[in-house]
Amino acid sequence: MKSKLIVLGVTGSIAAYKAADLCSKLAKEFEVQVIMTENACRFVTPVTFRTLSRRPVITTLWEDESQWRPRHVELADEAALFAVVPATANFLAKAANGIADDALSTFAATFNGTHIYAPAMNPKMWAHSACRENCAVLEKRGAIFAGPANGSVACGAAGTGRMIEVPEIIEIISKHL
Repeated sequence: MKSKLIVLGVTGSIAAYKAADLCSKLAKEFEVQVIMTENACRFVTPVTFRTLSRRPVITTLWEDESQWRPRHVELADEAALFAVVPATANFLAKAANGIADDALSTFAATFNGTHIYAPAMNPKMWAHSACRENCAVLEKRGAIFAGPANGSVACGAAGTGRMIEVPEIIEIISKHL
């Protein structure tokens, strides 16, 4: 029986396809609950993650109104770890500033356990002072960063901002469970 629940946040980056591979691999050993942003759904569909995780995917705060207790609060009590793969500059800014305006950012603001972020963005975005400051705030609060790596990104630019590979992310997650 799978004993630990990992909440996997997926944000709107071309690297979201790698999150599907991560979900598939994690689901072999753990329960995986996926929460996707609206923008993530433009890159990979919730059906993909529902199939891989064998659980309904959360894409909005308003999906199941039959429950008296909001799902993000319930998940915060159940989860062993929270990983955002890929983590965009937009999501990192929301998390650093306590903005809770969708299902994923609301869960991030609710969960007090280990947060792991795997950044994926254009190198200029990663190097921007606002992004660096947001990451510093998150690190000060105990967040763990899995990357980013140096290399080519989807838009053709090269530099630091590429999401690290799935086996590396799994190693970091396993280390912190």
